[in-house]
Amino acid sequence: MNIGQVLDLLRPDFPGITIPKIRFLEDKGLIKPERTPAGYRKFSPDDVDRLRYVLRMQRDHYLPLKVIGEHLDAIDRGLEPPPIEAVVPTVPQVALASDGLPSPESFARRSDVRLSRRELLKIAEVSEELLAQLEQFGLITPRPGTGHYDTDALVIAKTARELADFGFEPRHLRAFKTAADREVGLVEQVVAPLKRGRDASARARADEAVSEIAALSVRLHATLVKNGLQGS
Repeated sequence: MNIGQVLDLLRPDFPGITIPKIRFLEDKGLIKPERTPAGYRKFSPDDVDRLRYVLRMQRDHYLPLKVIGEHLDAIDRGLEPPPIEAVVPTVPQVALASDGLPSPESFARRSDVRLSRRELLKIAEVSEELLAQLEQFGLITPRPGTGHYDTDALVIAKTARELADFGFEPRHLRAFKTAADREVGLVEQVVAPLKRGRDASARARADEAVSEIAALSVRLHATLVKNGLQGS
């Protein structure tokens, strides 16, 4: 392949790639395409794979070219490159009960994760259009006064993307939001008397009750859905 053909192969995944960029990576010794007698570069499929590796390590893991070169040298010698540690926030593990459903602890946990819009789009692997629609229908909202997104927004975005593979659109998910709001209202109604307690531990008891009721509510909801589908 000539350099123009290589550019066409890489651009769908790396829109910012240019011919000068490819030549620069060659100058750094990261790729070594063959040369014709006339001096034109000829790239093999292996050269393209190396370019993809270099560009991915730069884009996704922010590795310097020197380190990427060491990885490629290891690969050339039949070794495995060192493992790449995540350099972006990941979703904290959700505490699960023995039945695999969220436990009361998962509801009591408060997320300290703060994601920018760009980070949310990248980590959840959703498009700007999908995120905008999820916000339009009230499924995702940034933290008030910050513009950042938390772990719940990340989980909702990823779940919406996975549901989209089955034909679900954000407008279809409003039913889930409506049902959730009704459950929230019911829980708040039940714990309201606890919150009105005069002693200092009243708030703690109310929070504990909310977590317990929320976990039971999710278990009941999931079981009712499963039962309904099995009977259909």
